[in-house]
Amino acid sequence: AARLFAERGYGATGIDDIGAEVGVSGPAIYWHYSGKQALLAALLTDVSERLLAGGRECVAAAADDGDALDALVHMQVEFALDEPDLIVVHARELRHLDAEQAHAVRALQRQYVDVWVDVVERLHPDVPRPRLAAAVQAAIGLVNSTPYVGRLPRKALAPLLHDMALA
Repeated sequence: AARLFAERGYGATGIDDIGAEVGVSGPAIYWHYSGKQALLAALLTDVSERLLAGGRECVAAAADDGDALDALVHMQVEFALDEPDLIVVHARELRHLDAEQAHAVRALQRQYVDVWVDVVERLHPDVPRPRLAAAVQAAIGLVNSTPYVGRLPRKALAPLLHDMALA
């Protein structure tokens, strides 16, 4: 579904298209989701939950805050390079969720950003938290721009994104 939504857009992708991609009839999707909007909500909620859990794991496993930040950046770069369709779908299709679904996704995303900001705040205690939050969101946005930029081999792009985000 993520690939189809990214390629064609949410509006141009039908349940039958999604079913065909996974080798079932379109109506078989209704065994798992009440409709296309519920599928989109599950997709965006799942990715937000995975990022939040991964971010928390990075911090918990790190020896210090510098290592935690490095691990967070590394995780975000890997996600962006592995899951560009999810980035496109989130950026373009979040508006198709109802208010409650969108609120749930945004709440998870705020928690994820807060994981980063908490780490950066410990590294830079004299910088106001709103400024740190803006810097974190900009760094994540930079990394998440990968689906829209020219193609570099992953071997070259991953360290470039990592270094730029850390800076």
